[in-house]
Amino acid sequence: MKILLMEDDPVLGDIVSTYLAEYYEVSHVFDSKEAQSCIDENKFDLFIFDINVPGKSGIELLEELRSFNDTTPAIIVTAYGDTKHLKASFDAGAHDYIRKPFELEELKLRIEKSRVLFHIEQDAPVKIEETVIYYPRKNTVNNGVKEVGLRPKEAKILEYFIAHPKRLISQEELVQNIWEFDTLPSDATVRSYIRKLREVIGSKKIVTQRGLGYRYE
Repeated sequence: MKILLMEDDPVLGDIVSTYLAEYYEVSHVFDSKEAQSCIDENKFDLFIFDINVPGKSGIELLEELRSFNDTTPAIIVTAYGDTKHLKASFDAGAHDYIRKPFELEELKLRIEKSRVLFHIEQDAPVKIEETVIYYPRKNTVNNGVKEVGLRPKEAKILEYFIAHPKRLISQEELVQNIWEFDTLPSDATVRSYIRKLREVIGSKKIVTQRGLGYRYE
């Protein structure tokens, strides 16, 4: 997934781009002129635009892109807390809006929601172990011996774990982010999915903390 981040604060921009680069292909620019140059030369899956940057504001740049029928999903980032800028962002064509200061993980969750909402594919293979590779587009895992297909829910669970490494994830959190409200699974169903994933990617990759949840190592 290719993301264009426009943030003129060098410290914040470096922190955000470094964090996101662990999961996505990120291009970081400091102003609208740089952003436009990148957009002219590359295809992006998502824009993350700060409002106050040199040149055109993030809102103005997005308005201009939309006038040229660029439909790339866009998240507006700003320190403004008023509804005026919120409305202007959505009117310009943004689909999401996040206020500073924000947690990096919150931004990551919003990006993942955008990926699902706009059916943005993650094409790049994900290395789970030296000889274990996950292919998101095909929902398959190659364990060095054979390629194993994952059921849709198994793939979504694996992707959620990959997006949140080394963090304790409760079963409730997993269910809320994978299943629809009207199709909530039983505890036994969740355990069966986890068991299958362990068989495919290795039993030590998903650690159970009894009574608390799971952690992806």
